[in-house]
Amino acid sequence: MTLQIRDAVPADAPQLARWAQAMAWETEQKTLPEDTVLAGVIHGMESPARARYFVAEDNGQAVATLMLTTEWSDWRNGLWWWIQSVYVEPEHRRKGLYRALYRHVLALAQADAGVCGIRLYVENANAVAQQTYTALGMHDAHYRIFEQALPRP
Repeated sequence: MTLQIRDAVPADAPQLARWAQAMAWETEQKTLPEDTVLAGVIHGMESPARARYFVAEDNGQAVATLMLTTEWSDWRNGLWWWIQSVYVEPEHRRKGLYRALYRHVLALAQADAGVCGIRLYVENANAVAQQTYTALGMHDAHYRIFEQALPRP
């Protein structure tokens, strides 16, 4: 395997949207509208302050992705980087692709004095993902996520 991690480019948007849809189905059995997700990816990519996508390539083929968003922490006077929209093509799983993406992001965060840490959320029942995150040095932060979804036109 020849692995390269790069920033996503606009031409990646359709693939990133397909992966987001696949991830939503695999993890939550949710069907996401293609046009909404594609527009969301494109809109996110338009501003690195909104979202930053990374793509992992194996021998030049895009096989995995990870998106970062940020959250300001007044407690720490810094930014939390949130890992979201992680997806690895099924035939490429268990080969260290997420580990490589995570280490890439961690190195970028460690080099940026404005970043106070990295966070992610995970489904309560996703024990495999939780074991992966623990093995990479992350720990349960003892928070629960609550939300109030708003209707969209």
